Amino acid sequence: MTTNKALSRLGLAMRAGKLVSGEELVLKAIRGGEAKLVLLAKDASEGTRKKIGDKCESYGVELLVGYSRFELGGAAGKPERVLFAVTDKGFADMIRSGWVEHSEVENIE
Repeated sequence: MTTNKALSRLGLAMRAGKLVSGEELVLKAIRGGEAKLVLLAKDASEGTRKKIGDKCESYGVELLVGYSRFELGGAAGKPERVLFAVTDKGFADMIRSGWVEHSEVENIE
């Protein structure tokens, strides 16, 4: 259910025009200070993970990794997408609160 919340909020941000997708546009949003949150698919290539991770770290933008390219793309009404930047703080907060941590280890006691 949390998955659906985060993904539906992603779709809402897309419809509101507060979401940028594609590597060049996301990098431009990060460099320009417009990106409030960056979302990266868990199945993104290592090169993309490193490039985006380094850029987010250097500009102080939070990066969340999770969901597949098909889940992220489907939520935004696209066939598949690996990378998004949320350009509105309110939407960034909403998506962040519904995001599911994708971890290999769950329910450690």
